[in-house]
Amino acid sequence: MRAVKKPAKAKESKAELSYELLRSRILDGTYGPGYRLVMDQLARETGVSTIPLREAVRRLQSEGLVEVVRNIGARVAVFDSTQVEHSLHVLARLEGYATAISAPFMTPERIEAAREINARMVEALEEFDPASFTTLNRRFHFSIYQHCPDEHLCVLLELEWARLDHMRRSTLTYVPGRARRSVVEHEHMLDLIAMGAEPSEIERVACAHKIATADALRGAHVAPQTV
Repeated sequence: MRAVKKPAKAKESKAELSYELLRSRILDGTYGPGYRLVMDQLARETGVSTIPLREAVRRLQSEGLVEVVRNIGARVAVFDSTQVEHSLHVLARLEGYATAISAPFMTPERIEAAREINARMVEALEEFDPASFTTLNRRFHFSIYQHCPDEHLCVLLELEWARLDHMRRSTLTYVPGRARRSVVEHEHMLDLIAMGAEPSEIERVACAHKIATADALRGAHVAPQTV
């Protein structure tokens, strides 16, 4: 009886490896929006059989990174600005709460580290380096979230940020002026945390920070370069 459990374990491992491989290729742009995920082709590319690949695709579909289209099949998800806006509103509420409950764990040293990241974001703006700015923006927010005591919330934030990273590849331009306002709002959030403001106020400001990006997106009908 024990002997038959080993193949199942191996299968599970291959499915996990397939998931990680496909997910990384989607997030780094190797498989861009609209890329068809043909099982036989993927099997040849990855050296993995189609069964674990299908399991991986189903998992990525549940995360919103893959979609199944009639007469086309599975493909890397394609998004429009309206879908990005909706996701930003969801993320705004997650981030608001996460920032509020992370605040008590933000020591002066941790706050200073976050300020340094924000200062580097300003430098990236001055050097017109949007790629670095976007990377630093993510690092700034996670410099706060990494101290969040709710592990499940941290997982949700990781998933939503990954999804938004991919969404940017489905749209091309960004909201002019939003980046500069963003770094000012970052400083305001850190000031509130440093002074020990009420959790409800920190949550409100952090949530409003993300919703401001969604509002700018709606007004410009384009996708944000930074969230």
